[in-house]
Amino acid sequence: MGFLTTTGRAFLVFLEATGRLMLFTGVAVSHCFRPPFYLRLIGRQMIDIGYYSLPVVGLTALFTGMVLALQSYTGFARFQAEGAVATVVVLSVTRELGPVLAGLMVAGRIGASMAAEIGTMRVTEQVDALSTLATNPFKYLVVPRLVAGLTMLPLLVVVADIIGVFGGFLIGVYRLDFNPAAYIGRTWEYLVPMDVISGLVKAAVFGFVIALMGCYHGYQSRGGAQGVGAATTNAVVSSSILILVFNYLITGLFFSR
Repeated sequence: MGFLTTTGRAFLVFLEATGRLMLFTGVAVSHCFRPPFYLRLIGRQMIDIGYYSLPVVGLTALFTGMVLALQSYTGFARFQAEGAVATVVVLSVTRELGPVLAGLMVAGRIGASMAAEIGTMRVTEQVDALSTLATNPFKYLVVPRLVAGLTMLPLLVVVADIIGVFGGFLIGVYRLDFNPAAYIGRTWEYLVPMDVISGLVKAAVFGFVIALMGCYHGYQSRGGAQGVGAATTNAVVSSSILILVFNYLITGLFFSR
């Protein structure tokens, strides 16, 4: 009976947390379509999420493309299929590695920042002060981050795709002695619009999830500095797990044939 009691209690706690998250998501999304709109705050979050994340996303994509080209070449050389390196690099980057790695990098950088900022405002009663000043906390704190995450991560993934394919091109041409024109030709030969579109859809979902988890855990934080630290950790961990879960679901939706 003790085991059943513990299991049941954990399941009820999980359901309660899921319900709170769903209610938070519903309220936040509903406020995205109702005025007033704080365009200056949205622009600031776009710069923070998009522009300031470019270095880490670009470096991650560059070295991922380079490593992928090397690993593909060493594997395909066993089957005399070295010519497929360019195709594998571009499909892997656009379909999977670009959006997933960009999402994980942004989750580590932005998700933690959002949770820490909103969590600090929560424990220092600044969120309550916004309500006192007739400013809706969801409108002021949550909506700008959700809109910025939803719109900027696809743009980051476009840049990551280009840089990742370029990294594979550098290794293929200057390390593996591929012909540049032939490499570019094989890159374009098997790339179809759906490969890029699926990656951008993933990026939009990941951006929304990252912003939502950062805002939710920050908004729910309690207990001073320790609570803010826990909220920051929970935001990064939950964002990373949900990115992997939604990556599988969206991949199954686009390519389950």
